[in-house]
Amino acid sequence: MTVNLGSAYWLGLLVSVILPVLVGLVTTRVTHAGVKAVLLLALSGLNGFLVEYAGPHDAGYSVQTAAVLALVSFAVSVLTHFGLLKPTGISGKAQDTFVTAGRHS
Repeated sequence: MTVNLGSAYWLGLLVSVILPVLVGLVTTRVTHAGVKAVLLLALSGLNGFLVEYAGPHDAGYSVQTAAVLALVSFAVSVLTHFGLLKPTGISGKAQDTFVTAGRHS
């Protein structure tokens, strides 16, 4: 069995790794964890459906494949957040990026 993944799938995997940082950029430290999780799930779903749309496939667009790609994207994002980004502090730094100057004075 030969596995042939197009560049769209690799790009989708890369986006999955970056999604937790994106969620950190648009939320604050006091944002409820459930809100962050739903936002991450929505972005992962969008990523999965866009990858299936852009990916090379002979049989046409498949909603089932897009759903599987969305789940894989969400799983990779969560694992990246808890396994790599959170222990290194990258998530916290992303959330501090857009802190206003008034907060520090």
